[in-house]
Amino acid sequence: MRPESDHAGLVALLRADRRWWRDAADAIERAGSVECVLDEALGLLAGEARARAATEIAAWCGRGIELLSALDDSYPAALRAATAPPLLFVNGRLTEADDPSVAVVGTRRPSRRGLAATTAVVRLLIEAGTTVVSGLAAGIDAAAHVTALGAGGRTIAVVGCGLDHCHPPGHAALQRQIAGRGAVVSQFWPEVPPSRTTFPMRNGVMAALTRATVIVEASETSGTRIQARLALADRRPVLLLAPVMGQPWAQELATQPGVTVAETTREVADALAVCITPAQTATPIPA
Repeated sequence: MRPESDHAGLVALLRADRRWWRDAADAIERAGSVECVLDEALGLLAGEARARAATEIAAWCGRGIELLSALDDSYPAALRAATAPPLLFVNGRLTEADDPSVAVVGTRRPSRRGLAATTAVVRLLIEAGTTVVSGLAAGIDAAAHVTALGAGGRTIAVVGCGLDHCHPPGHAALQRQIAGRGAVVSQFWPEVPPSRTTFPMRNGVMAALTRATVIVEASETSGTRIQARLALADRRPVLLLAPVMGQPWAQELATQPGVTVAETTREVADALAVCITPAQTATPIPA
């Protein structure tokens, strides 16, 4: 049984005490409450730290940012079962209907066939009632979000910065649309800017949050490769679409257990049968 969540206490603890979250979570489990661990860590300063945290949380709420703790029952179960970040910051709303969800990701510089493949797969997922998850980046990610919204479905953006920022800045309007129809999710404090370290961490959350990752098109140096590796480590299947199969890294990845190459919507549907309802007809994915 998890201890009751205490957002102000947990924010105060994580802001002030830089221990690994797993160590903090174990300490909270043993003590039975966040308050006990906060008092032990900060002593007489605990009350002041809690008050500052409560003020921060109220300010976040005023900006439309909901805080979820790994100790909350509403925290995504799929993410808790993997390497859960202690806090999630959410614009919009996560719902039970977001499980199952599937990540659709790829290059920032897609080809026409890559964009066409993205559209085909996302429409399949939305028609099956599956939430589409991506990373709000230019290219394939943006196409996945836009297609999902255009098809009337739910989409979630998992971003590599705090929610006080938008990256790339030109996607601010898209980020607002996603928050209005789905959710924008970050594991970082709202003030944290994008960096080379935050994006790989974002990929880990996206991989763990979803039932599977579909890689449409990606270069040898793409961060999408990180997501594929982390998804497989979390025992989530990875689907490689035809546009990516010209890359040597994708050809090598295709030989690993848990990886499937899909060239038609039927093959995608079959590979994701545990998550989505298979399509009735097989349509070639542009190759």
